[in-house]
Amino acid sequence: MNILPIIENNINMRHIETVAECLRDGGIVVYPTDTVYAIGCDAMNNQAIERICTIKDMKSAKTNLSIICADISDVAQYAKFDNTQFRLMKRYLPGPFTFIFTALSKLPKAFKGRRTVGIRIPQNEIALAIVRELGHPILTTSVPGKDEDYRSEPSLIAEALDGKADIVVDAGRGSVTPSTVIDCTGDEPVVVRQGAGVFEG
Repeated sequence: MNILPIIENNINMRHIETVAECLRDGGIVVYPTDTVYAIGCDAMNNQAIERICTIKDMKSAKTNLSIICADISDVAQYAKFDNTQFRLMKRYLPGPFTFIFTALSKLPKAFKGRRTVGIRIPQNEIALAIVRELGHPILTTSVPGKDEDYRSEPSLIAEALDGKADIVVDAGRGSVTPSTVIDCTGDEPVVVRQGAGVFEG
């Protein structure tokens, strides 16, 4: 387990390159977002996605998977949305929201049974720097566990995920409040989980 200290307002790009290289090699990484610490992998690596699903015990094909994109222009490659939904993303992203859209075929086969994809563009420069360095999205899900101290402290996360994750990015204590999830697959957006983001429609 490699623990890399990275401060959001003074990002060490060598560490970011190390994280991206790990992801390219199929590795599993824990990193900060604008909400909770997340665990993720290269979103184009099906084998790595299956590792994440095993760690999180996400066995059902109906379990939503989410990706972090560098910006909204990238989202169009992986999700289907209309002009109204585009404006909605422009209003709330980057920010503590996950928008659920119909998934496009460019995503790997782990997404095929799910039909939808969650889209995240967090307001966190470390997470975005990792995505930019990798060159395409990372799969993202909150670190497993119910204990708030464990989920917010990188050292405790590293201890719990030793042998499962390859790198933990230590950016200090994180939040315990997840993103607000908005389902955009119907006629109107629906809040399916209230989290850190305040959604006004």
